[in-house]
Amino acid sequence: MAIELTSENFRQKVSEAEKPVLVDFWAAWCPPCRDFSAAISEAADEITVCRVNVDDEPELAAAFHVSTVPSVALVKGGKVVSMVAGACPKEQLQQMVGSALPKK
Repeated sequence: MAIELTSENFRQKVSEAEKPVLVDFWAAWCPPCRDFSAAISEAADEITVCRVNVDDEPELAAAFHVSTVPSVALVKGGKVVSMVAGACPKEQLQQMVGSALPKK
């Protein structure tokens, strides 16, 4: 299950998170965002996923330089380590998530 991010909870949920966080930037009016949500939901099984509605939180979107939705950012240790603009293939999202997980 994804956590809805706001300006108020961003620091606690993302910046200060001990584990990597996948941040999904989306909009209700965006058909690709709805299509991409299934892949994002699958990622939530392995990593913390937070969602930012860019219409409700334009400051957060601007802080990440998001100009296209959907976009995803992988944040580790409070820093963006990877970012993809647009709906990427499911395999690319899985690689992004896998790169953040501890090696077995």
